[in-house]
Amino acid sequence: MPFTLDDITDARRRLAGIISPTPLMRHPLLAAELGCDAYVKHENHNPTGAFKVRGGVNLISHLVEEGAGKPAGVITAGVITASTGNHGQSIAFACQRFGIPCAVGVPVGNNPEKNAAMRAYGATLLEHGRDFDEVRVEVEQLSRERGLRYVHSANEPHLIAGVATYALEAFAALPDADYAFVPIGGGSGACGMTITRTLLKSKCKVIGVQAANADAFARSWRGPERVVGESANTFAEGLATRVTFDLPFDILKRELHDIVTLSEDALAEGVRLAMRTTHNLAEGAGGAALMAALNWRDRLHGKKVICVMSGGNIDAAKLRGVMNGH
Repeated sequence: MPFTLDDITDARRRLAGIISPTPLMRHPLLAAELGCDAYVKHENHNPTGAFKVRGGVNLISHLVEEGAGKPAGVITAGVITASTGNHGQSIAFACQRFGIPCAVGVPVGNNPEKNAAMRAYGATLLEHGRDFDEVRVEVEQLSRERGLRYVHSANEPHLIAGVATYALEAFAALPDADYAFVPIGGGSGACGMTITRTLLKSKCKVIGVQAANADAFARSWRGPERVVGESANTFAEGLATRVTFDLPFDILKRELHDIVTLSEDALAEGVRLAMRTTHNLAEGAGGAALMAALNWRDRLHGKKVICVMSGGNIDAAKLRGVMNGH
């Protein structure tokens, strides 16, 4: 669907009183390391610790509104989704807010602290498969069997419009930004940035960031056809997907300026860089934009740069390993 600025401003209205605007902050230590006028969009300051909650609230608000006054249907039965954590927290948070049953499928061995957070928001967890894509297939089947409203983590226009509110805030604070670095897993966050940039007629170039170990999107974006990865073996759960999704891929194929892939060592250094220069806790995906900008340091001199810190939900065990350098 073609997005309009009204879609995003309507989402902002729906989020009001539930999700507060997050800061766009200039950190002098980070600016010095990146060699540019660098700003961080702190989506790690959201109630669930990640940007995705914006999309969840907008989507569930629409579902409730669409179901008002109608006979009991799938929205009464509940919703089901698949997630490694941040998207699941988003949907669970919104469902708890609007009084709707929620189930979330997660991979076996998923981040235990993200699992605990989803349960705290009232979600029932279903563990299946080795990674996000395996549990997603299972959840899609369960949604049909149980008559639940399946919520895709990226192929949902209302999710993307909700997520785009962070970009609206960022460009209001820094309308003359030259570059924006955004991590890409499913792609909703990058879509929110690119769509808003285009609607506002900004000249900002949006750079996506992926894990080298989960680079199906990057290879698909650069190549003549979409590919499926064999694995998504990265500690950055927010980047761990082996496939591309229709709606965000179609948008980003047109709108994205470039993409950077980072090794596991570089992703870990991104977490340390965030801690050292912003004193913020970033998960692997959350620190990725900072590290990608550091890799582009020679191109960014004299530029105004936005780095999206997409989330801060790293579990204690991973954090200890990252901070100890292994």
